[in-house]
Amino acid sequence: MHEAHDALNGVDLNLVLALDALLAERHVTRAAARLGLTQSAASHALARLREVIGDPLLVRGARGVMVPTPRAEALAPQIHRVLADLAGALRGETFDPATAKRTFRIGTSDYAELVLLPRLLARVARLAPNVDIWIHTSANHGDEELAAGEFDLAIGPPQAGRAAGSFEKVLFDETFTCIVRAEHPLAGARMTLARYCAASHLLIAPRSLPGSYVDSALAELGKTRRIALAVPHFLVVPHIVAGTDLVATLPSRVAALFETSLALATMTPPVHIPKFQIAIAWHERNHHDAPHRWLREQLIAVANEIK
Repeated sequence: MHEAHDALNGVDLNLVLALDALLAERHVTRAAARLGLTQSAASHALARLREVIGDPLLVRGARGVMVPTPRAEALAPQIHRVLADLAGALRGETFDPATAKRTFRIGTSDYAELVLLPRLLARVARLAPNVDIWIHTSANHGDEELAAGEFDLAIGPPQAGRAAGSFEKVLFDETFTCIVRAEHPLAGARMTLARYCAASHLLIAPRSLPGSYVDSALAELGKTRRIALAVPHFLVVPHIVAGTDLVATLPSRVAALFETSLALATMTPPVHIPKFQIAIAWHERNHHDAPHRWLREQLIAVANEIK
């Protein structure tokens, strides 16, 4: 049995309510009225509390006023806080980020880490200074981890075939931009489809598999490109491009972040590449939970800032 159950076994929990009222009122008759009891029932409750706690709790003072013992003074704020927390839990009260202490776990890729995390963490630090964020990689779009309660949220492209019991909300659309080093032979030239296909390219392949939005768009035109290097992560790509003659076609927000700091040149792709979306996903068990709802609201607010 849980230790809390052991400690409370045999204790009438209505006595806790009586204790709160007695310590607040310091008067048996007023405490009885507050509890909706007779004075005799309130006196009986005080007697039982003295027996259970092993302390007089309230003693007669000058002019018949009830005075709390040191033990009662120490108990009063604790008992009141416990009852307030219990009442809030049963009512499903809103989450108070300013005082909350907890950790949220988010499954995502380094794209979302780069684009969303700096703003999210700044916002959380301002609104909820004791809330921590742990980022995890995930397989199968995080469905298994969400269902198991291992993730509070997953961030990535929306999925038509998500598991039953999952929710999704699209945060924003993303486009593509080509990047090359500033001194690349193509940096000062118009990026034509022929030049694009003739160049050596760097591909981000998170699952180490061929194919991408770009290659699908080229295939519709009967074109291909040479993939000279494939890597599983976004963050290394601008640094590799800055030191090679490779061309990378990246999400535009990632390209913009590195354009100045790494002396890169950016160009519009010479082929129409459909936009993709970034969404948050969560499990139905957390749909109405106030802390989880708060976290989703923060991510939505951050996404609105970068649209």
